[in-house]
Amino acid sequence: MSAMERIRSIAKTLSPPIVKAASLHTGPLPRETVCLIGSGNWGSVVAKIVAENVKTLPDFDDEVRMWVFEEMVNGERLSQIINDKHENVKYLPNVKLPTNVVAHPTLLNAVEGATLLVFVIPHQFVKGACDQIKGTIRTDARAISLIKGVDENLGGMDVSVLMGANIANEVAEEKFCEATVGYRTEANGVLWQKVFNKPYFKITAVEDVEGVELCGALKNVVAIAAGLVDGLKYGDNTKAAIIRIGLSEMRKFAKFFRTSVKDNTFFESCGVADVITTCFGGRNRKVAEAHVLTGKSFEELEKELLNGQKLQGTLTAH
Repeated sequence: MSAMERIRSIAKTLSPPIVKAASLHTGPLPRETVCLIGSGNWGSVVAKIVAENVKTLPDFDDEVRMWVFEEMVNGERLSQIINDKHENVKYLPNVKLPTNVVAHPTLLNAVEGATLLVFVIPHQFVKGACDQIKGTIRTDARAISLIKGVDENLGGMDVSVLMGANIANEVAEEKFCEATVGYRTEANGVLWQKVFNKPYFKITAVEDVEGVELCGALKNVVAIAAGLVDGLKYGDNTKAAIIRIGLSEMRKFAKFFRTSVKDNTFFESCGVADVITTCFGGRNRKVAEAHVLTGKSFEELEKELLNGQKLQGTLTAH
């Protein structure tokens, strides 16, 4: 499934049915309830951030649900370990999660009643997850995608995106960084800023969903090229050239297929900053370098080096 199809699947699944005006709720607005769909390395870091923030926001429910793709770790269910020890020992070891993060191994239970859905799962699971929750989520739910792909807003459902120069373990250690929220509806952009912004995790919101999302997808292709340069020992000059050329081609590609993409987006964290970070410290660079040094396939190295995480650059390039 292509990047476009992955996020289109999210938006289509979340598109609310038409509601007659007479049936609309006219009482006080309900409290916002956040559900994370995903619990890997980055998903667990995001859960930590969101769970810390909602406790300080009066219009949010304190509990943050997190759907966990159930696995057995040393004879115990991962979801139970997270709820008992408040730590994702497989994907984010030695980092404590707030006690208001509640892991759910059943997706339908996790999303029940949620008003804000945070998609942070490998692309391979998007279609299956959307098929499961279709018709069960709230009609007023809004979503944000942290998945590398292209967002399409279908049927009236608003889907924002968040991308940036964010190596997960560094964010977990609360080392300062930035990220970019791309929105279509300004009110939702402001809302997502509240959900994610921290003193060490600065969120900038821009009205450019396509630009932010394309940056998040295409920078992984540039990172593969950077990893190949590292494996071939071509040096820093060549790598710098690859980064510059790559960023330029990202802009040309994005504006060719989406004329609404804004030039300034490429100077946000989702653009130049994410390209630099990914070309020096990301998993795509790491595996591409190993591909040159070992001669092994990307599929083999993904299994050997990434502890269950997935590459994005290879599929995006295809």
